[in-house]
Amino acid sequence: MVMFGRGKSKKREKGKASNKLIVIKPTKNLFQIDWEELWEARDLLYFLTWRDIKIRYKQTVLGVLWILIQPLISIVIFTIIFGNFAKIPSDNIPYPIFVFIGLLFWNFFSSTLSSASNSLISNENILKKIYFPRLLAPISSILAHLVDLIPTFIILIGMMIYYKVGVTLQMIILIPVLLLMILFCSMGAGLFLSPINAKFRDIRYILPFFIQLMMFATPVLYSTSMFGGTSKVVRMFNPVAEAIDVSRSGFFNTRPMDWPTFFFSIGLVVVIFLIGLIFFKSQEDSFVDIL
Repeated sequence: MVMFGRGKSKKREKGKASNKLIVIKPTKNLFQIDWEELWEARDLLYFLTWRDIKIRYKQTVLGVLWILIQPLISIVIFTIIFGNFAKIPSDNIPYPIFVFIGLLFWNFFSSTLSSASNSLISNENILKKIYFPRLLAPISSILAHLVDLIPTFIILIGMMIYYKVGVTLQMIILIPVLLLMILFCSMGAGLFLSPINAKFRDIRYILPFFIQLMMFATPVLYSTSMFGGTSKVVRMFNPVAEAIDVSRSGFFNTRPMDWPTFFFSIGLVVVIFLIGLIFFKSQEDSFVDIL
């Protein structure tokens, strides 16, 4: 692919800026990321992120209030059905805050994974018209959902005050780490699925069903203590489950911190992210042809 543009050279001829030929080629090294190119495209990243935020709540009566309404309605429904009727054990944690912590991490994971997986299709028109770092598409779709965390954390703080839950220094440090775990896990999975989704559009219909099944395999509505001795295995191979369990146990001291399992989950997230990044870059030169 060839693109003409103004060169950055300071050389001038008769007061006019010289032009140079810019040849864009796919990198041979799958681990190589052009950080300078990504930095130069930061304005486009901001535009794509802000566009995704505006489109999500465009022509809605309540607008961004849906960020607050959806988790609150979910809490009420799940508390009535699973907390009061089904009597699901919650490790002596008040069920509303128990399920809200689970929903906070799960909704962040599911929404970022869905957006990242559909990012190439969502940006199909712009991908066909101009060149820009293709990584910006999934990154911007994920960053758009970071805004949703602000009101949900405000709700969490209010619930913690209501239930008189104390916050330790360890949890202040761990919460950003847990969110980064979820972020890179969903980004890695999204980077892997987005090229496949661009080629086989069935993925966009299969993924929501898979995410729904995954929710029941993740301790969003129940405690990992229900699994007994196998709970550690569940947390080790499900980073979202580990993030939820660590946050609950950190706030309510339901169990001592299991550092080996925690670091194993972090390592698993790194592996998932690298696999997704390598696969994404291996398919990068064919995106326009696929779309």
